[in-house]
Amino acid sequence: MTLPLSAVPETVPEIEPDAPEVLELPGEGPGLAAADAAAEAAESAKPQVARWFAVQVASSCEKKVKATLEQRAVTLGVSNRILEIEIPQTPGVKLKKDGSRQSIEEKVFPGYVLVRMVLDEDTMMAVRSTPNVINFVGQEERRATGKARGHIRPRPLSRQEVDRIFKRAAEKKPVLKVDLTEGDQILVTAGPFKDFQGEVIEVSGERSKLKALLSIFGRETPVELEFSQISKQS
Repeated sequence: MTLPLSAVPETVPEIEPDAPEVLELPGEGPGLAAADAAAEAAESAKPQVARWFAVQVASSCEKKVKATLEQRAVTLGVSNRILEIEIPQTPGVKLKKDGSRQSIEEKVFPGYVLVRMVLDEDTMMAVRSTPNVINFVGQEERRATGKARGHIRPRPLSRQEVDRIFKRAAEKKPVLKVDLTEGDQILVTAGPFKDFQGEVIEVSGERSKLKALLSIFGRETPVELEFSQISKQS
């Protein structure tokens, strides 16, 4: 059926095109940037935690490193992040060649210094650049090529390690050390073999004991003695 011309509208209304739909791909958009900024701000606001680190130093330079690093921490403006420097020690007694005794401080870990610090680029540089410091104790990051040693990433000591070290340092029982080696001549000054002379055949510093050959009834007999029972003969 044909419609009459009067029923057909003279003009067709224009249809506005729909606004294009904007799609934000994952990882894009202002929302993520704001989230990243907030995360960075929250990370920077976290309190920095000081941990104990072990630092290897040149032999017999522990006290020198401690004094120098304390001064450098102030000079370099990191004394608020390098908080403590310790050389764990226990009391000891050294038996000298002439038989006299000398009070000493025995290092728990010779060749190492403990530093409680907030680890960052500035504090690491302050420690590593201190004279007589070898490096932090930590994990070596292997180089991709070549045989050269990699960078050492400092490893903080665990709470158990720290407690064990300082507990040992707090022990008050003096450790007796003796300046003796195999072949030295000794005189027994106490015990059942007092006034016997002999020759050292073995020294056990950890047990504070030695073995010596003593002439008993005309025979060379090995006898175990305490360091405190003998004196060295010149």
